[in-house]
Amino acid sequence: MTRVAVQALDPWLVAFGRSVGAALLAGAYLGLTAGPRPTREQWRRLAVVALGVVVGFPLFTSLALTTQTSAHGAVVVTVLPAMTAVFAVLRAGERPPPLFWLASAAGLALVLAFLAAGGAMRGTLSLADAFVLAAVALAGLGYAEGGVLARELGGARTICWALLLSLPVTVPITAVAAVADPPSAGVAAWSAFGYLTVVSMFLGFFAWYAGLARGGIAKVGQIQLAQPVLTLIWSALLLGEAVTPATVAVAAAVLACVVLIQRTRGGGVRARGYAQAHPEQAAQR
Repeated sequence: MTRVAVQALDPWLVAFGRSVGAALLAGAYLGLTAGPRPTREQWRRLAVVALGVVVGFPLFTSLALTTQTSAHGAVVVTVLPAMTAVFAVLRAGERPPPLFWLASAAGLALVLAFLAAGGAMRGTLSLADAFVLAAVALAGLGYAEGGVLARELGGARTICWALLLSLPVTVPITAVAAVADPPSAGVAAWSAFGYLTVVSMFLGFFAWYAGLARGGIAKVGQIQLAQPVLTLIWSALLLGEAVTPATVAVAAAVLACVVLIQRTRGGGVRARGYAQAHPEQAAQR
C-alpha cells in the first residue's frame, strides 16, 4: 500500500499524514475509554516508540519505495525479526539462546548478500536499500520498547499515546509537504493512504503490541518473517511486479533460518520483563 500511495503522493505526506490521521483516531479512542495518563517515565519511553514506529519506519519506507519495488524491499525487511530480537535483549531484558542468534545471523548474511548482488554494480548498497535498513533498525527499536510498555499500558493505549505525542512533529511536516506539493491523486492512491492510516498505523498495532507483551518480544517478533513472503504475493497480485526466482529463493532461505530455530529451541524465549511484572501469570505459563 505504501508503494501505491507514493506513486501519486509526496512520500513525506504519506509518511507523516497517515500518522496525523491515526492520531485523530487515537484521540477519539482515548476519549471514549477510561484509563490513567502515562507517568513521566512512560512518556520518555513513549518517545522512543514514536521515534521508531510513528516517525522513522513510515518515513524511510516511503522514501525507499519511491524508487524501489515492494518485492525488493520485502527481502530487506526480513532483517526486522532479528533486529526486534536484538532490541528485546537491550530494552526488555530477554535472553534468546545461542542457536537463535546463529539463525538470525545467517538470515542477515543472506539479505546483505542479496543487496550486494542486486544493488549497484560496484557491490555497494543503494540509497533506497539504506533507507529500508534504517527503517528496519528504527522499527525494531519501536517494537521492542512498545512491547514492554504494552505490559503496563496495554497495546491499544501504547500506540495511541505515541501517536498523540508525535503530533508536534507530524503536523508541521504534513502541512509543509501538502503546501510544497499539493496532493493530486486518484482513488487508488487515496485508498492506499487510508489503509496505511487506519490499519497499518492504528488498528494493526492494537494486536501487535498486545501480542508482543504476552508472548515475549523476541519470540513473537519472529512472526514478522511471514511479512516479506506476503508482501511478495501482494506486490505480484496488486502491482504486477515481477518477483524474480532469486528474490523468492532469498526470502525462503531467510524464512527457513528462523523456522529451524523455532523448532529446535523448544519452549521458546523467556520474556523476563513480563515475568517480573506478572509473576502469577508467568508461573502458570
